[in-house]
Amino acid sequence: MRIGILTGGGDVPGLNPCIRSVTLSADDLGWEVVGFRRGWQGFLEIDPADPASITANSVPLTRESVRGIDRMGGTILHTSRTDPRTHQATDKTGQVLDVLDKLGIDAMVTLGGDGTLRFSAHLSRLGVPVISIPKTMDNDVHGTDYCIGFATAVSRSVEAINALRTTVESHERIGIVELFGRRSGETALLAGFLAQVDRTVIAEVPADLDLLLPLLAADKAGSAARYAMCVISEGATIKGEAEGDDDERSSPASERDDISISRRLGKAIGERLGAGTVIQELAYLMRAGEPDALDRMVGFAFGGLAVQLLQRGQAGVMLALIDGKYGHVPIGTLETGTKSVDVTALYEPATYRAKLTRAEGMPMFLY
Repeated sequence: MRIGILTGGGDVPGLNPCIRSVTLSADDLGWEVVGFRRGWQGFLEIDPADPASITANSVPLTRESVRGIDRMGGTILHTSRTDPRTHQATDKTGQVLDVLDKLGIDAMVTLGGDGTLRFSAHLSRLGVPVISIPKTMDNDVHGTDYCIGFATAVSRSVEAINALRTTVESHERIGIVELFGRRSGETALLAGFLAQVDRTVIAEVPADLDLLLPLLAADKAGSAARYAMCVISEGATIKGEAEGDDDERSSPASERDDISISRRLGKAIGERLGAGTVIQELAYLMRAGEPDALDRMVGFAFGGLAVQLLQRGQAGVMLALIDGKYGHVPIGTLETGTKSVDVTALYEPATYRAKLTRAEGMPMFLY
């Protein structure tokens, strides 16, 4: 069997361990693995009749070529956010199918977030054997409790929040740390809880400044060190502000025109409280560097499981962690709903804090 593998969307730590696991598991069975560069974009740049284009946009993966990559962050295959169905306003699905056929790819393993996996489901409905693997540091793919990259993003965030305390305290200000999370505040919620910040504002609950600002003022005044810390999701909104454009919200951070939510909050603090702020948008540092232990573990497990399923003749599924157990769901599951913070169970809007309503019976970390 000849397996194709690609990574799409934003990079996260844990992709390379998964790539290595797929490669080694396939090699144990005598199968070939071909890595496609730059996600679905690599397919669109291949002309099956042009060997040079194949070489430029794909690479054979062997035991030797993936040696040590599990210790590296990012993805050795590189990535893009290309969706062949909307490429330059034209549906290029046919070209993808042609490349798969001409290069003799028997099955695809795709690692990505919402966009990458939706096209994977599209290919599966067209008869291509596909197994998709969810990755996103926002942890917002519907159908799985966990996505590769989430744990490392939380760990990076907690380290940065606690490091920033020294400056915020030294200047007796209010620290505002903005974390990635356009539609889901899960990363901010967990990072804020683990770093034990004073307040956390998530994407699911608009910030009421008449409520939030007095709380932050009281936090600062009540602290012996005269400072306070607030974490906020990049997708958070302020109550009373005009609704943002959804296309703008879906764009990468570098392509948006609006002023960040952390700076808008910081401005309001200065105007209404007269307090100084330290504003830090952690942004891409959340996904930079090598994966932590959990993302290595999940990457290795998902990669091995993908090959095991193909060996059994199973495809058309998305791998998932549900209640702390590895498994899989139909590949189109992510299209049937959205995943966001369960505000009732995990968040207290009146205090802008995470709440732990119960622990008994919950899986460790994967709530």
